[in-house]
Amino acid sequence: MGRVGAGGASRKAAAGPLLLLMLLLARPPPAAAGDSKKSESGLVSEHFSQAPQKLSFYSWYGSTRLFHFRVPPDTVLLRWLLHVSQSGPSCTDVEITVHFRYGAPPVINPLGTSFPENTLRQPSFNIRTLLSTMLLGNTSVGISHPAPGDWFVVAHLPPSSQKIEVKGSVPTCAYMFQPDMLAMRVVEVSILEPDVPLPQTLLSHPSYLKIFVPEYTQELRLELRGCVSSVSLGCPVRLTVGGSTLPRNFQKVLTCTGLTPSCHLLLSSPPWGRWLQMTVENLAGPHASVVFTAEAAFTVCRPWSVTFHQLMKNNPNQSYDTSVGQLSQSPTHWDLGRSGRVDGGPFCLLNYPVMREDTDVVSIHFQPRNGAAFVMVHSNMPSVMRLRLDTGMDSGGSLIIMLRTNQTEVINGTLVAACVTAASPFLSFNTSLNCTTALFQGHPMFLSASSHTANLIIPYPETDNWYLSLQLVCPESSEDCEPAIARVETTLYLVPCLNDCGPYGQCLLLRRYGYLYAGCSCKAGWRGWSCTDNSTAQTVGQQRAAALLLTLSNLMFLAPIAVSVHRSLLVEASVYFYTMFFSTFYHACDQPGEAVLCILSYDTLQYCDFLGSGAATWVTILCMARLKTILKQVLLVLGILVIAMSLQMDRRGIWNLMGPCLFGFVIMASMWMYRCGHRRQCYPTSWQRWVFYLLPGISMASVGIAIYTSMMTSENYYYTHSIWHILLASSAAFLLPPREEQAESWSCLQQFPCHYQICRNDRDELYTVT
Repeated sequence: MGRVGAGGASRKAAAGPLLLLMLLLARPPPAAAGDSKKSESGLVSEHFSQAPQKLSFYSWYGSTRLFHFRVPPDTVLLRWLLHVSQSGPSCTDVEITVHFRYGAPPVINPLGTSFPENTLRQPSFNIRTLLSTMLLGNTSVGISHPAPGDWFVVAHLPPSSQKIEVKGSVPTCAYMFQPDMLAMRVVEVSILEPDVPLPQTLLSHPSYLKIFVPEYTQELRLELRGCVSSVSLGCPVRLTVGGSTLPRNFQKVLTCTGLTPSCHLLLSSPPWGRWLQMTVENLAGPHASVVFTAEAAFTVCRPWSVTFHQLMKNNPNQSYDTSVGQLSQSPTHWDLGRSGRVDGGPFCLLNYPVMREDTDVVSIHFQPRNGAAFVMVHSNMPSVMRLRLDTGMDSGGSLIIMLRTNQTEVINGTLVAACVTAASPFLSFNTSLNCTTALFQGHPMFLSASSHTANLIIPYPETDNWYLSLQLVCPESSEDCEPAIARVETTLYLVPCLNDCGPYGQCLLLRRYGYLYAGCSCKAGWRGWSCTDNSTAQTVGQQRAAALLLTLSNLMFLAPIAVSVHRSLLVEASVYFYTMFFSTFYHACDQPGEAVLCILSYDTLQYCDFLGSGAATWVTILCMARLKTILKQVLLVLGILVIAMSLQMDRRGIWNLMGPCLFGFVIMASMWMYRCGHRRQCYPTSWQRWVFYLLPGISMASVGIAIYTSMMTSENYYYTHSIWHILLASSAAFLLPPREEQAESWSCLQQFPCHYQICRNDRDELYTVT
């Protein structure tokens, strides 16, 4: 059986094969990915690595870092080496969580939120390790006999503090994470053919076998015969079948310790259409030999395929002969019978062909080929539908399965049992309803007289062929099922996010190299995998109050607009109006749920809001500097262009706003110092101007900046950001300079006969007395 161990963490390495794993992988790995070298035991080592990624504190699935590996076939030993590095002045000894899963990205829940109803959730296999431990370089995770194919590793830091930090305002620490995968692959594998004996001799090293399982294999019997040990009686061997997977492992292990020279293992519904790997280990000791013969036998059945033409004949005027429990014997109907034979050959399932329709990225619709979404369910054999999710790009969404039947289709005492499985269908409804195949634990669904619908949501389904098996069963009396046939409507599709994350979330498509997967980003206090957990959600009243605060607080810009118009500062008034308009509608569009209004795209409104804030600050500082008209206009245009460019490069960086503003402040301070030296008195000269205008305006701006950079969180955002709006607008109204003394602004230098005039400006704003 596959064993998993983590070194340097809270999990101890398992004994046996994992100890062998450590010994085999202790040697230096190859220099480049894919390079290999032959070992003494018929194994080759391969080394795979990916570029490091910067870890983030967890808030939703998009804040994790995903790594996608592909394990080669015939791999018997696997080890992940986990590397981490740090850079920055504020690094602490944080806890790093790493999740592992086979076939699809791990489904994780660090916040402990609830999942939607009928959602299948399997706890991921994970390790938690402190940064200081990982910096020592001895953290690793090993697994023996891993299943070949896609493996995913996800890493993240602890849940975030919900504090909204302005990028660049405080020193940060960068935690870089990089996993390396080392694989030991066997090169000497014996092929086991059905009904062909394969002699084997076990010494100190295990024997590796594999057999190809064709489709429609109902049962696989593996038998070890003629087993003789050189030191003991009986058959001291252990047979391990299948690959180890995470988070759950369904390997089958057969330990032959009895005195008989043979033992066997029976696998019901083994994985179809793939190689099944087997490992035989010697339990007699390191110096003993064991001789045996391995044999395999298949039990197969012929599927009865419901073709499009047959269903066209049967629908919609199909009749049932309930007296004999089978479909009518007329030529337009097909005979399933009770004997389980068609044309003299046995069959075990009713196969419904399914059409796969790709509608978008990670969006697939499955529909039966009959043109209608129903399946005929019988009591003598299961009806099976195959859902192809094996392209390698289908595991990043959610598989939705919805079943429904009419009230008259299922009577008392009967059940429509359904099983959703991967790799092979569940076919043993007559003996058990546990939905367990040879190497997979399926997911049961039931329809009864009291429950006519059943739903199942599988987030991040494994890359494989999935099967939906349905059969009519009678737990109390099998005679009640003989005349019964039920028609079940099926709705099968794959979507990026369930219900598009609802009204309080946004479905975002994430990418890691060429692999695409989706996640929900929630708003208004809603949480969970699909933003359905309302334990910390805002009420509708709170949402409306937040929307009103964030939008109506922008009306405070009417004050600087009125002051600017009164003082003939029309350019400044236009910029303030632009800021007020786009800030109002950006925050109206930024709200979740019902309190939302978007007049333009969200991205456009956000850019215009940020641009307006920077431009308003820039024009206010330039206006206070009292520059010459031509110089002021040039700096005004250049400053706004620089702000627009910086916002395009990094919209949330604090220096996009602080850089131009500091430059403008230097200009203003220089001009004020020049006037102080020229006039030999303080500028501005009036103490009332300092006490009643400048000091209040500077105080409001300082408090607003402090709130904006250090006090905002996700919980208090709607009122702290509203205070920021009020303080920013109020400070602009206080800081605008007073109107200049009335003077004849323009005098004509020359008047031409054609009524054109050449004029000059007599005022030199550099020496204006205020």
